[in-house]
Amino acid sequence: MSQTDPGAQLAALIKMFPQIGFQKLLGIEVLEAAGDRAVVRLPHRAELCGGGNALHGGVISSLIDLTGALSAWCGHDPARGMKASTVTLTVNYIGAALGEPIRAIGNVRRRGKELIFCDVEVFEDTAAARLVATGTMVYRIV
Repeated sequence: MSQTDPGAQLAALIKMFPQIGFQKLLGIEVLEAAGDRAVVRLPHRAELCGGGNALHGGVISSLIDLTGALSAWCGHDPARGMKASTVTLTVNYIGAALGEPIRAIGNVRRRGKELIFCDVEVFEDTAAARLVATGTMVYRIV
């Protein structure tokens, strides 16, 4: 990966994203990552449940955070920096994710010099696509 090839840098980042420790532990699958948009799937596993068959809220908020971050990286110019962190994260739980995989769709709403404002929606990954949660986040890349 060349420092002068921003496309290659971002492609490598997106490719390795599911292999990052926490993402690997969750078992995420990146389904789409382009422009200012990312779609990430999380299989349902008993180890990720809080009570009964419902995914733990922390798992859902983590999915919102990492999907928003990936959408921010997708449209980023690496020449502007490669250090990043979540600045704020707001999660609204709408319904329980019961026994089904979930899919998060993240979109960049606004991109500033360092701050990227992202919206994320989480749905059951089924034909009904029932809304489970929404989130907004601010991500910073320097």
